[in-house]
Amino acid sequence: MSAAGERKEDFKRYKDDVEREGKPFFPYAMFHDTVMSLVVVSVIIALACVWYFTADGTTPGEIGPWYSEKADPGTTNFIPRPDWYFYFLFYLLRIFKWPESVILGTVGIPTILMILLFAVPFIDRRPERRLSRRPVAVVAALLTAVSMGVLTYKGATARESLGSEALAAVDNWSTQQGGFSPEARRGAEIFAQVGCLQCHIYLGSGAANVGAPELSDAGASGQTVDYFKRYVANPSAFGNNVMPAFENLGDENLTALATFLVESKGGK
Repeated sequence: MSAAGERKEDFKRYKDDVEREGKPFFPYAMFHDTVMSLVVVSVIIALACVWYFTADGTTPGEIGPWYSEKADPGTTNFIPRPDWYFYFLFYLLRIFKWPESVILGTVGIPTILMILLFAVPFIDRRPERRLSRRPVAVVAALLTAVSMGVLTYKGATARESLGSEALAAVDNWSTQQGGFSPEARRGAEIFAQVGCLQCHIYLGSGAANVGAPELSDAGASGQTVDYFKRYVANPSAFGNNVMPAFENLGDENLTALATFLVESKGGK
Protein backbone atom coordinates (compact mmCIF):
# COMPACT_ATOMS: atom_id res chain seq x y z
CA MET A 1 0.00 0.00 0.00
CA SER A 2 1.23 3.48 -0.82
CA ALA A 3 2.03 6.12 1.81
CA ALA A 4 -1.09 8.08 0.81
CA GLY A 5 -3.20 4.96 1.26
CA GLU A 6 -1.71 4.30 4.70
CA ARG A 7 -2.50 7.85 5.77
CA LYS A 8 -6.11 7.46 4.63
CA GLU A 9 -6.43 4.21 6.58
CA ASP A 10 -4.91 5.82 9.71
CA PHE A 11 -7.31 8.75 9.44
CA LYS A 12 -10.29 6.42 9.01
CA ARG A 13 -9.25 4.44 12.10
CA TYR A 14 -8.90 7.72 14.02
CA LYS A 15 -12.41 8.82 13.05
CA ASP A 16 -13.80 5.40 14.01
CA ASP A 17 -12.06 5.60 17.41
CA VAL A 18 -13.47 9.09 18.00
CA GLU A 19 -17.01 7.98 17.17
CA ARG A 20 -16.67 4.91 19.38
CA GLU A 21 -14.74 6.24 22.39
CA GLY A 22 -14.64 10.04 22.51
CA LYS A 23 -15.16 13.49 21.05
CA PRO A 24 -13.10 15.20 18.32
CA PHE A 25 -10.60 17.92 19.11
CA PHE A 26 -12.65 20.47 17.20
CA PRO A 27 -14.82 21.96 18.53
CA TYR A 28 -14.84 20.34 21.98
CA ALA A 29 -11.21 20.62 23.11
CA MET A 30 -10.79 23.97 21.38
CA PHE A 31 -13.83 25.29 23.21
CA HIS A 32 -12.45 24.20 26.58
CA ASP A 33 -9.04 25.76 25.79
CA THR A 34 -10.72 29.01 24.73
CA VAL A 35 -12.78 29.21 27.91
CA MET A 36 -9.73 28.52 30.10
CA SER A 37 -7.70 31.13 28.24
CA LEU A 38 -10.41 33.71 28.83
CA VAL A 39 -10.47 32.82 32.53
CA VAL A 40 -6.69 33.26 32.82
CA VAL A 41 -6.73 36.60 30.96
CA SER A 42 -9.66 37.80 33.11
CA VAL A 43 -7.76 36.95 36.31
CA ILE A 44 -4.68 38.83 35.06
CA ILE A 45 -6.78 41.89 34.17
CA ALA A 46 -8.54 41.78 37.56
CA LEU A 47 -5.21 41.59 39.43
CA ALA A 48 -3.83 44.46 37.33
CA CYS A 49 -6.88 46.59 38.21
CA VAL A 50 -6.54 45.77 41.91
CA TRP A 51 -2.84 46.67 41.79
CA TYR A 52 -3.43 49.93 39.93
CA PHE A 53 -6.48 51.27 41.77
CA THR A 54 -5.47 50.33 45.34
CA ALA A 55 -1.92 51.73 45.13
CA ASP A 56 -0.67 55.26 44.60
CA GLY A 57 2.93 55.85 43.53
CA THR A 58 5.21 54.44 46.23
CA THR A 59 2.24 53.81 48.57
CA PRO A 60 1.52 50.06 48.46
CA GLY A 61 -1.98 48.76 47.83
CA GLU A 62 -3.42 45.26 48.08
CA ILE A 63 -0.71 43.81 45.83
CA GLY A 64 2.10 46.36 45.93
CA PRO A 65 3.15 49.90 44.96
CA TRP A 66 3.31 51.20 41.40
CA TYR A 67 7.07 51.59 41.81
CA SER A 68 9.59 51.61 44.62
CA GLU A 69 11.32 54.80 43.47
CA LYS A 70 11.15 57.05 40.45
CA ALA A 71 13.39 56.18 37.51
CA ASP A 72 16.49 58.32 37.02
CA PRO A 73 17.23 58.62 33.28
CA GLY A 74 20.63 60.10 34.03
CA THR A 75 21.93 57.23 36.15
CA THR A 76 25.19 55.52 35.22
CA ASN A 77 24.87 52.72 37.80
CA PHE A 78 21.93 50.88 36.27
CA ILE A 79 22.57 48.15 33.71
CA PRO A 80 19.42 47.00 31.90
CA ARG A 81 18.91 43.26 31.67
CA PRO A 82 16.30 41.20 29.80
CA ASP A 83 13.60 39.03 31.35
CA TRP A 84 14.80 35.60 32.40
CA TYR A 85 13.36 33.80 29.36
CA PHE A 86 15.63 35.90 27.12
CA TYR A 87 18.81 35.22 29.09
CA PHE A 88 19.95 32.66 26.50
CA LEU A 89 19.74 35.29 23.74
CA PHE A 90 21.40 37.81 26.06
CA TYR A 91 24.38 35.50 26.47
CA LEU A 92 24.50 34.65 22.77
CA LEU A 93 24.91 38.39 22.19
CA ARG A 94 28.00 38.29 24.40
CA ILE A 95 29.45 35.32 22.50
CA PHE A 96 28.85 36.54 18.96
CA LYS A 97 30.63 39.87 18.63
CA TRP A 98 29.09 42.84 16.84
CA PRO A 99 28.92 43.56 13.96
CA GLU A 100 30.42 40.56 12.15
CA SER A 101 28.42 37.73 13.69
CA VAL A 102 25.80 39.19 16.04
CA ILE A 103 22.98 38.62 13.50
CA LEU A 104 24.01 34.97 13.20
CA GLY A 105 23.98 34.46 16.95
CA THR A 106 20.85 36.36 17.91
CA VAL A 107 18.65 35.92 14.83
CA GLY A 108 20.15 33.28 12.55
CA ILE A 109 20.69 30.36 14.94
CA PRO A 110 17.40 30.74 16.92
CA THR A 111 15.42 31.14 13.69
CA ILE A 112 17.00 28.07 12.10
CA LEU A 113 16.32 25.99 15.22
CA MET A 114 12.72 27.22 15.36
CA ILE A 115 12.16 26.30 11.71
CA LEU A 116 13.58 22.82 12.33
CA LEU A 117 11.33 22.42 15.36
CA PHE A 118 8.22 23.25 13.32
CA ALA A 119 9.43 20.99 10.48
CA VAL A 120 9.98 17.87 12.63
CA PRO A 121 6.35 16.62 12.48
CA PHE A 122 6.39 16.95 8.70
CA ILE A 123 9.81 15.34 8.25
CA ASP A 124 9.49 12.43 10.69
CA ARG A 125 6.17 10.70 10.00
CA ARG A 126 7.06 7.30 11.39
CA PRO A 127 4.52 5.74 13.79
CA GLU A 128 7.35 4.69 16.14
CA ARG A 129 7.31 6.78 19.33
CA ARG A 130 9.37 4.70 21.79
CA LEU A 131 12.35 6.72 22.99
CA SER A 132 14.67 3.71 22.76
CA ARG A 133 13.96 3.51 19.02
CA ARG A 134 14.52 7.24 18.39
CA PRO A 135 18.12 7.96 19.42
CA VAL A 136 18.60 10.97 17.10
CA ALA A 137 15.48 12.73 18.35
CA VAL A 138 16.31 12.00 21.98
CA VAL A 139 19.90 13.24 21.67
CA ALA A 140 18.75 16.38 19.82
CA ALA A 141 16.16 17.12 22.50
CA LEU A 142 18.69 16.62 25.31
CA LEU A 143 21.29 18.81 23.60
CA THR A 144 18.70 21.55 23.07
CA ALA A 145 17.57 21.43 26.69
CA VAL A 146 21.13 21.43 28.03
CA SER A 147 22.20 24.25 25.71
CA MET A 148 19.22 26.41 26.65
CA GLY A 149 19.79 25.70 30.33
CA VAL A 150 23.50 26.54 30.22
CA LEU A 151 22.99 29.71 28.17
CA THR A 152 20.16 30.82 30.48
CA TYR A 153 22.32 30.22 33.56
CA LYS A 154 25.31 32.02 32.04
CA GLY A 155 23.10 34.94 31.03
CA ALA A 156 21.58 35.12 34.52
CA THR A 157 24.98 35.15 36.24
CA ALA A 158 26.82 37.38 33.73
CA ARG A 159 28.07 40.53 35.40
CA GLU A 160 28.87 43.98 34.11
CA SER A 161 30.76 46.47 36.17
CA LEU A 162 28.61 49.05 37.90
CA GLY A 163 30.00 52.54 38.36
CA SER A 164 30.73 51.99 42.07
CA GLU A 165 32.46 48.65 41.42
CA ALA A 166 34.56 50.07 38.59
CA LEU A 167 35.50 53.09 40.69
CA ALA A 168 36.94 50.73 43.29
CA ALA A 169 39.12 49.18 40.55
CA VAL A 170 40.87 52.45 39.66
CA ASP A 171 43.73 51.80 42.11
CA ASN A 172 44.33 48.41 40.54
CA TRP A 173 44.25 49.93 37.04
CA SER A 174 46.83 52.51 38.09
CA THR A 175 49.10 49.83 39.53
CA GLN A 176 48.88 47.68 36.40
CA GLN A 177 49.54 50.67 34.15
CA GLY A 178 52.63 51.68 36.13
CA GLY A 179 51.00 54.55 38.00
CA PHE A 180 48.65 57.22 36.66
CA SER A 181 49.35 60.92 36.81
CA PRO A 182 46.81 62.90 38.92
CA GLU A 183 45.06 64.03 35.73
CA ALA A 184 44.89 60.48 34.35
CA ARG A 185 43.60 59.14 37.65
CA ARG A 186 40.76 61.67 37.60
CA GLY A 187 40.08 60.61 34.02
CA ALA A 188 39.99 56.96 35.14
CA GLU A 189 37.37 57.82 37.74
CA ILE A 190 35.30 59.62 35.10
CA PHE A 191 35.70 56.61 32.79
CA ALA A 192 34.43 54.32 35.56
CA GLN A 193 31.41 56.48 36.39
CA VAL A 194 29.94 57.62 33.06
CA GLY A 195 29.08 54.15 31.75
CA CYS A 196 32.03 53.45 29.42
CA LEU A 197 32.37 49.95 30.85
CA GLN A 198 28.90 49.00 29.64
CA CYS A 199 30.41 48.65 26.16
CA HIS A 200 34.20 48.60 26.63
CA ILE A 201 36.57 46.33 28.55
CA TYR A 202 39.41 47.81 30.57
CA LEU A 203 41.89 45.46 32.28
CA GLY A 204 39.25 42.79 32.83
CA SER A 205 36.44 45.14 33.90
CA GLY A 206 33.37 45.87 31.79
CA ALA A 207 31.67 44.11 28.91
CA ALA A 208 32.37 43.91 25.18
CA ASN A 209 29.14 45.07 23.55
CA VAL A 210 28.16 46.42 20.11
CA GLY A 211 31.69 45.91 18.80
CA ALA A 212 33.32 48.37 21.20
CA PRO A 213 37.11 47.77 21.42
CA GLU A 214 39.07 47.01 24.56
CA LEU A 215 40.73 50.18 25.85
CA SER A 216 43.43 48.74 28.12
CA ASP A 217 46.07 49.67 25.54
CA ALA A 218 44.37 52.69 23.94
CA GLY A 219 47.51 54.79 24.52
CA ALA A 220 49.66 52.34 22.57
CA SER A 221 48.09 53.67 19.38
CA GLY A 222 50.23 56.80 19.70
CA GLN A 223 47.27 59.19 19.54
CA THR A 224 47.38 62.49 21.43
CA VAL A 225 45.24 63.90 24.21
CA ASP A 226 43.65 66.30 21.72
CA TYR A 227 42.69 63.41 19.42
CA PHE A 228 40.98 61.44 22.22
CA LYS A 229 39.19 64.59 23.42
CA ARG A 230 37.73 65.22 19.99
CA TYR A 231 36.87 61.55 19.46
CA VAL A 232 35.05 61.09 22.79
CA ALA A 233 33.24 64.41 22.40
CA ASN A 234 31.87 63.55 18.96
CA PRO A 235 32.53 59.97 17.74
CA SER A 236 30.29 60.40 14.69
CA ALA A 237 32.78 62.90 13.27
CA PHE A 238 35.23 59.98 13.05
CA GLY A 239 32.73 57.62 11.43
CA ASN A 240 31.56 55.95 14.66
CA ASN A 241 27.77 56.23 14.66
CA VAL A 242 27.27 53.66 17.44
CA MET A 243 29.09 55.33 20.33
CA PRO A 244 27.18 58.24 21.92
CA ALA A 245 28.73 61.70 22.12
CA PHE A 246 30.15 62.84 25.47
CA GLU A 247 30.68 66.51 24.69
CA ASN A 248 28.42 67.34 27.65
CA LEU A 249 31.25 66.27 29.99
CA GLY A 250 32.94 69.58 29.38
CA ASP A 251 36.46 70.45 28.31
CA GLU A 252 38.09 69.82 31.71
CA ASN A 253 36.62 66.34 32.15
CA LEU A 254 37.30 65.42 28.51
CA THR A 255 40.95 66.42 28.99
CA ALA A 256 41.23 64.19 32.06
CA LEU A 257 39.54 61.30 30.25
CA ALA A 258 41.79 61.70 27.21
CA THR A 259 44.89 61.79 29.46
CA PHE A 260 43.74 58.54 31.05
CA LEU A 261 43.42 56.91 27.63
CA VAL A 262 46.85 58.18 26.54
CA GLU A 263 48.46 56.68 29.68
CA SER A 264 46.72 53.33 29.12
CA LYS A 265 49.50 51.25 27.55
CA GLY A 266 48.14 47.76 28.17
CA GLY A 267 49.06 47.06 31.77
CA LYS A 268 51.40 44.44 33.20
